[in-house]
Amino acid sequence: LPIVGRIAWGSVKNKLIFLLPAALLLSVFLPWLITPLLMIGGAYLCYEGAEKVFHLFAPHEAEKHEASIEHTAISPASLEEQKIAGAIKTDFILSAEIMTISLSQIDIDSFWIEALALAAVAIGITALVYGAVALLVKADDLGIFLSAKGRLAATRALGRRIVKSMPAVM
Repeated sequence: LPIVGRIAWGSVKNKLIFLLPAALLLSVFLPWLITPLLMIGGAYLCYEGAEKVFHLFAPHEAEKHEASIEHTAISPASLEEQKIAGAIKTDFILSAEIMTISLSQIDIDSFWIEALALAAVAIGITALVYGAVALLVKADDLGIFLSAKGRLAATRALGRRIVKSMPAVM
């Protein structure tokens, strides 16, 4: 959960410090650019998804080469920092798309109300997404609790099913 919290905090900072001002400037000075940006962002996300699927079925030669190289040890703390930084970068791209979509749907003439609406979207989406991630992360703990402390056999069985299903869910 601390890692999820750090990624969520990075997401909120990205949205409020970088993306919100950029979206507001865009809406004031270049409103015609919103639709092309949505199309570019959507195309990029499609590319990323297609690349993941392609790598699953046809790994690149470079990946085969990297697999054959002896890897140097990396500290767990450094690896964790790399993973968090990567997740925040990925979140930035998705957040930019979400903020642009939100901006395209807000039809308000007041700059400040538009800013408040985008800030509410930024915080609400982050809470929703990372709240769901936190629930998924802790679901196995709930399953263990139910399987060990459930008063009914059905409750204990449900707990075992939750624990067994979580690796596939993740």
